[in-house]
Amino acid sequence: MAGGKDKTNAMRILDAQKIVYQAHTYTADAGLSGAEIARLLEEDPDRVFKTLVTRGKSGQNYVFVIPVAYELDLKKAARASEEKAIAMIHQKELLPLTGYVHGGCSPVGMKKAFPTFLDETAGLYDRVFVSGGKVGCQIELAPSDLIRAAECRLADLI
Repeated sequence: MAGGKDKTNAMRILDAQKIVYQAHTYTADAGLSGAEIARLLEEDPDRVFKTLVTRGKSGQNYVFVIPVAYELDLKKAARASEEKAIAMIHQKELLPLTGYVHGGCSPVGMKKAFPTFLDETAGLYDRVFVSGGKVGCQIELAPSDLIRAAECRLADLI
């Protein structure tokens, strides 16, 4: 767990829920891909997950959490969310909508709770990584704890 001043909103929420996690920091470079971040952390990219914010045809926003080396299958996302279609939001919408910046968007602690789906491959691992809520920070925790903290549903998304 991180020290007081370094805590992000995501970490404060995990602490409040008494969820055990480990924060990992790395030198942030705005251009780093998720796979490059996994390499910096010396972790399997299949255990490192990215957070994607979308909008359904209905106008409802959804969050999808998938391994960094994969692309979200929009048809599977639409099926999971029971929408006719799903599209990624524009990057400029991310901060006002979630409170997080691109590259530092955590599924835990967004401004508003959106329906959130975690790719079912997370269940293959004892621990997974997600953004800690700022660029240069990843949180490692049990998938079951992520599901509880972010109120996720498991789904086939890739």
